[in-house]
Amino acid sequence: MTRYLAVAAAAAATLALTPAAGFAQTARGYYAATPVTSPEKASLVTRSTIWKCGEGVCVASKANARDNIVCELVAREVGQLSAFRANGTEFDADALAKCNTKAR
Repeated sequence: MTRYLAVAAAAAATLALTPAAGFAQTARGYYAATPVTSPEKASLVTRSTIWKCGEGVCVASKANARDNIVCELVAREVGQLSAFRANGTEFDADALAKCNTKAR
């Protein structure tokens, strides 16, 4: 039992020390937004969705809104997107262009 607690404590410490950029690259969020220019912040919130950004990609868990609305909300915060993925499916060129009309 003691050995298990030591391993769990080491794992928790490792996760706590992981930088946000590493998190964004390895996290598998429901959404992934790729801004044309790197985001200024490591994290942001759109309505009630928390985004973690790093290495040119922002990821987030599933939101209570349609995927196209979520795309527009993140584009409004980070600017033009070169790609947007929801539940593993990339937005096509038309959907991405419509999303980018809301970019700052």
